[in-house]
Amino acid sequence: MTKIKTIEDAYDFIQEVGMCTLFSDKVPGVPSLWDTVALPDRKGGRTKWGEKVEAIWAWKNELPTYYPDDIFYGKIKGGHAVLMSMSYLRDTHYPQNHKPVDQCSELAQQIFDLIRLNPDTTGNLRKEAISLYGCSKSRFDTALKLLQITLNIVRSNDPDNEKDTWVAFTEVHLDVVNSTRSRDTQD
Repeated sequence: MTKIKTIEDAYDFIQEVGMCTLFSDKVPGVPSLWDTVALPDRKGGRTKWGEKVEAIWAWKNELPTYYPDDIFYGKIKGGHAVLMSMSYLRDTHYPQNHKPVDQCSELAQQIFDLIRLNPDTTGNLRKEAISLYGCSKSRFDTALKLLQITLNIVRSNDPDNEKDTWVAFTEVHLDVVNSTRSRDTQD
């Protein structure tokens, strides 16, 4: 396997494997981007983290922003951050992992309603949820992660958003939802 050094290499890798974690190699059967990137991991770059971490951290936002029809960023069971091809999302991941929001926790449903009505950053949503529902930061973070894993919310790919801004999955990927519904009615 070719070692990855550029965002273009990362794009090709994701298209080839379908889905990969960013840093973790703890998901059986799912390759890790970390293991394929051939950049220094403790030196170089602009921060103390090193060139490898900086590249992967940037690519997780840049790939879905630059290639919104080809690359998806999200979370899978266990809370692992992943990048996947849109064909993998549409054909495999969404049909197997989407859960309607009404099957999520009450707090997740309440946070989903906040996002559906007014997409916002993690920090602003956390403040509002704590104020409205009296939840802890930990309970909020768990509910937000659940909404990502169940494919009810997704990070906005708007390049002007410097912070993670959450929107309803259907606002960005209605085509994925519709292709799954279409397939279900044909079966």
